[in-house]
Amino acid sequence: MLACLLFGSSAWRCSPRDKYIGWDDGARETNLHLTTNNTRFLIIPGIRIPHLASHILGLISRRVSGDWQEKYGHQIKLLETFVERRRFRGVCYKAANWQRIGETTGRGRDSISSVATLPIKDVYVYPLAKDFRAILTNGADNRR
Repeated sequence: MLACLLFGSSAWRCSPRDKYIGWDDGARETNLHLTTNNTRFLIIPGIRIPHLASHILGLISRRVSGDWQEKYGHQIKLLETFVERRRFRGVCYKAANWQRIGETTGRGRDSISSVATLPIKDVYVYPLAKDFRAILTNGADNRR
């Protein structure tokens, strides 16, 4: 084993992502299941292979939607991830053509305060369909 990746539910609200897609509350509620969050990405310590991380991201981006279709009955149209900027620079995501679209506020999903208590993270996305915005905003045929 070289690496471990974990995908899960996308953030319910993420202002940079929602603006990037063009989501209002209704479109997000209807279509959030067509996105997934890369919640963990670990290359086993001691593994030193040039460009391995971006290569793995490229492979998984071509596979994840089909796997999702097989498991959950629908494809994924957009990947997202959050990179803690004090610890990481997001180089592997950039090299794999993910787009940095903004940053979090540092409040977290369960915050009831407007005060930042968590580290600021860069928000990266990777569209899996050319017409992802039309699908995610208009509820177009979501089985593509």
